[in-house]
Amino acid sequence: MTAPDLYGQEMPFRQGISLLCGVDEAGRGPLAGPVCAAAVILDPQEPILGLNDSKKLSAKKRDSLFQQITAKALAFGVGWASEEEIDRLNILQATFLAMHRAVEAMGQAPQLVLVDGNRDPKLPYPTQCLVGGDGKSASIAAASILAKVSRDRRMEELDKQYPAYGFAVHKGYGTKKHREALLALGPCPIHRRTFLKKLLGEAKP
Repeated sequence: MTAPDLYGQEMPFRQGISLLCGVDEAGRGPLAGPVCAAAVILDPQEPILGLNDSKKLSAKKRDSLFQQITAKALAFGVGWASEEEIDRLNILQATFLAMHRAVEAMGQAPQLVLVDGNRDPKLPYPTQCLVGGDGKSASIAAASILAKVSRDRRMEELDKQYPAYGFAVHKGYGTKKHREALLALGPCPIHRRTFLKKLLGEAKP
């Protein structure tokens, strides 16, 4: 199956703009771990083949594209919001916080930011939301890959600290085995307490 031409679909946004930034997140839904966002300004002179929504790519393909993006992009940044910030702010506001941190981490001011989805994170730059953007924009697709790979790697590291929960496998999502471990062991420090209220009958912190 041929990869979609996301560069071509992105062209209308690029007219007159050399520093177009794509922003996306990974990890809004899991019961544990931080939420991660990434921001990427691709170099039009260094196209990367095979960019697509990270969820439609194999782990091996994502890792390969991660290396290419970080090597060829004009600028990129990764931002995080912790479990504590998710519980304190709510997941939407924590995601916006991670996006702000990702854009700031680029060290480069974009002329226009394309954000996946329909919610504006109120970045300090001109912004356009694009529903399904990770399948329509090369820049957002690149950001989705950076966010997904970065978060998966973080969860694999956290699995070493809390091996009983299987974080390296499910990355914190509410799989059957993860829920069973939670019911048997209770939450660990990286669980999102506000996400466990229904499962464990916990009161909101």
